[in-house]
Amino acid sequence: MVHDQEIQRSNDGDAGSIPVENNSQLVEFLESGCKAPELFALGTEQEQFVYHSRDFRAAAFAWPEPGIKALLEGMSRFGWQPIQERGVPIAAAREGCTITLEPGGQIELSGAALGNAHQTFQETQAYHQELETLGDELGLRFLALGHQPKHARKDVPWMPKQRYRIMRDYMPKYGSLGLDMMQSTCALQVTADFADEADMVKKFRVALALQPLATALFANSPFAQGKFSGYLSYRSFVWRDTDPGRCGSLPFVFEAGMGFERYTEYVLDVPMYFVCRDGEYIDASGLSFRDFLAGRLAVLPGQQPMLSDWENHLTTVFPQVRLKKFLEMRGADAGPVSRVAALPALWAGLLYDAQSLDAAWERVQKWTTEERHALELGVAKLGFRTPIRSGTALELALWMLDLAREGLQRRGYRNRYGQDESCYLGPLQEAAQLGRTFSEDLVRRFQDEWKGDMDMALPAMCE
Repeated sequence: MVHDQEIQRSNDGDAGSIPVENNSQLVEFLESGCKAPELFALGTEQEQFVYHSRDFRAAAFAWPEPGIKALLEGMSRFGWQPIQERGVPIAAAREGCTITLEPGGQIELSGAALGNAHQTFQETQAYHQELETLGDELGLRFLALGHQPKHARKDVPWMPKQRYRIMRDYMPKYGSLGLDMMQSTCALQVTADFADEADMVKKFRVALALQPLATALFANSPFAQGKFSGYLSYRSFVWRDTDPGRCGSLPFVFEAGMGFERYTEYVLDVPMYFVCRDGEYIDASGLSFRDFLAGRLAVLPGQQPMLSDWENHLTTVFPQVRLKKFLEMRGADAGPVSRVAALPALWAGLLYDAQSLDAAWERVQKWTTEERHALELGVAKLGFRTPIRSGTALELALWMLDLAREGLQRRGYRNRYGQDESCYLGPLQEAAQLGRTFSEDLVRRFQDEWKGDMDMALPAMCE
């Protein structure tokens, strides 16, 4: 969501020391992400809920028993360096990766910028082994699900990060589910690079149009407060009523004139959350970055922003696809280790292969704004059954997987077993061929195997 550190490739140079004097610097910041195709990378972000294994309460930060704080401190055993705020550990870093905390204690790995999905798989395996080792010692269990399945928001503790206090006060003003998003959701996200502005625009459009299909393929959040919510991706539903001013599918991306400057203008009109100075977060919620540029920010009168302020502000917009120095695909529910590498594999096959990218654009460019919007709304509740034109999301998901597989085969990155990256698409392919989302399988198990009892289901899902 909003992190203390982005993955390594976003931290080139010291943005904090560069004053911003005009809009062109903001545009150039985005444009500086352009790179040669041979340098394209994938960065995967994966979130999980943390529970006390004794009674499966949502893990507290530090009291009355070992919790999130002890977990972060324990990661130093594996070479993770702690990151503190006001003397309290709130993150950890190692070799281009960061572990950060979401507001309700969700723990997130922001992975390194890697060359292929095989490397993501290896990174994920190593990280989860470390978590399990510490979890066994501390009495903690982990669950990668898109939405908190049992606990109401009032039963989920807040993490001690300054920015979350500011966001907690602001969120209820602009949507009814913003606090649920902060405390009760977990996502799986991936970042991808672009060569130039035209490449960015094409990839942005394809990724936005196909994001609902990724939501259906990774749908893994059917529960809320101990029962079936009526949605297959309740996380996706929650995001729809979080803050319309900073969320959604961005219709302007498909209009003539889309580019780095047009996206900059959009972000400038998204209300601010905060400004960070000397490690302290100043509440600027609802204020205008345009006023900041003009030296008229009420909380810092006469001061102009640093480039780091723009970098922070870019992370406080939450569309389905987000542009920074790379594109970030944000439509997937969190899922188990076996599915993590599937997300970078899926998007690498679609966006990093010219033939697949062209074929995807050829099809989605014909969709109307209304069709894209209906697909986005429909998949949260209907998954693969969502109607689109004369077919369904299922038919499109199978087509999308075929394009990705072909692209990955042409990329040709192989592991030690001779498999290309398409090997990670297996769980998605199986779900699509069965026409049944992961959420539907969970609901069936909840009703049959777990007798509709979340106290039985939650420990089983954490195994």
